Amino acid sequence: MTELLTKETFLQKVFNYEENKEWKFEGKIPAIIDFYADWCGPCKMLAPILEQLSEEYNDKVTIYKIDTEAEQELSAAFGIRSIPSMLFCPVNEEPQMAHGALPKQQIEQIIAEVLQVKK
Repeated sequence: MTELLTKETFLQKVFNYEENKEWKFEGKIPAIIDFYADWCGPCKMLAPILEQLSEEYNDKVTIYKIDTEAEQELSAAFGIRSIPSMLFCPVNEEPQMAHGALPKQQIEQIIAEVLQVKK
């Protein structure tokens, strides 16, 4: 299941940008962070795909959601200008951003290549 993050939980589970200048991922397994808004049509199309992926990659990838309306500081910290935007966070590498409501197959390809996770 996807988990909604606030700034506080983001700092604990993903990246404490208030303490670290350099990217330091706090998670134990790779993560995808979906920046979305309730009014966004493409975000609504992406949501069920991310729920499916969350079940299929159960203990291998964590999927988080950030409501850009509620968490404007987080959105600004990552320079989110268009939604949906997804931040792919491998455990020991730099994160990569993808924009738009990507098809499931393309997200799976990014999971395999960037997060280096197989189903």
